[in-house]
Amino acid sequence: MTHKLALIGFGTVGQSLVEILREKGEELRRKEGMEAEVVAVSDLLKGSLYHPEGLNIDRLLQAAGEGDLNRYPEVPGLVRGWDSRRTIRECNADTVVEVSYTDVRTGQPAIDHCRTAFETGKNVVMTNKGPVALAYRELSELARRHRVGWNFEGTVMSGTPALHMARTSLAGNEISEIRGIFNGTTNYILTQMEEGWTFDEALAEAQSRGIAEADPTSDIEGYDVLYKVMILAQVVMETPLDRKEVVREGIRGITAEDIRQAREEGKCWKLLGRIRREGDGVTASVQPLRLSLTDPLAGVGGTMNAITYDCDLAGPITLVGAGAGRKETGFALLADLIQRVQERP
Repeated sequence: MTHKLALIGFGTVGQSLVEILREKGEELRRKEGMEAEVVAVSDLLKGSLYHPEGLNIDRLLQAAGEGDLNRYPEVPGLVRGWDSRRTIRECNADTVVEVSYTDVRTGQPAIDHCRTAFETGKNVVMTNKGPVALAYRELSELARRHRVGWNFEGTVMSGTPALHMARTSLAGNEISEIRGIFNGTTNYILTQMEEGWTFDEALAEAQSRGIAEADPTSDIEGYDVLYKVMILAQVVMETPLDRKEVVREGIRGITAEDIRQAREEGKCWKLLGRIRREGDGVTASVQPLRLSLTDPLAGVGGTMNAITYDCDLAGPITLVGAGAGRKETGFALLADLIQRVQERP
């Protein structure tokens, strides 16, 4: 049976997923039993399309590449102009792929997109951090009540399966602490500073290479990692956290002298997100810390991410991989979709 998809947001990540589905369609059918069809796309800037029998992928990507879905050719049965909420409510998709531009401070409009999807019996896969960090308990209960699935692997380490590993491969362990490098921009800057660059030089280079945004505040001040810590606390530690409960400090204050002193002590600086179980609750922080060079996280350089789970049975387990990237994030969505298809009755 064909699994029908509605994409809410059709920027870099959404287009990457569709390209993967086009390139690997036959392999996915043969190996995973997954046959996916895009029936709807709604993007705030590019426009919206819906056809109950499916959209032509090549024409869809061509129109998106030109920045205007209205360039998609007219065919019988095609509907244009629906907003995102109407698209979710009225289309015949099995799963909504939520990759809209979302305000991470409020989780909107993605939280409302999830509510609408669940209430109309549709699964959701997403890469938006806001809804998971800010409304995990409500949305999980809503999905359970309506007997639909909600997957969000890409919210922490993109295509690197940090959440999947904790919930499946490490099942049966009690995880007492999670530590990780969850932001490639700050890790790249600190790695360059180890090579003798100043903070400002490293930041400028990261911006010129597209690693850092023109406004890098979310990365260098630790806000991006803050939300990932909140997700890990809720999903893995099963303990909700408010933003105000997480100690947050960025890397702007790290100097060349700090780097030199750490090196003399056989250590290096990393911006770490940490969640530690204490009694019935947890404590959490986002801070630059000096790590011994023997720590597995110390050797993770450049834009790479990593996470260490301290387990009572398996001991410390460290996973290293890309924490961002067009194809990597598209893969995270694909992995979630495969799970949705395989768990479908």
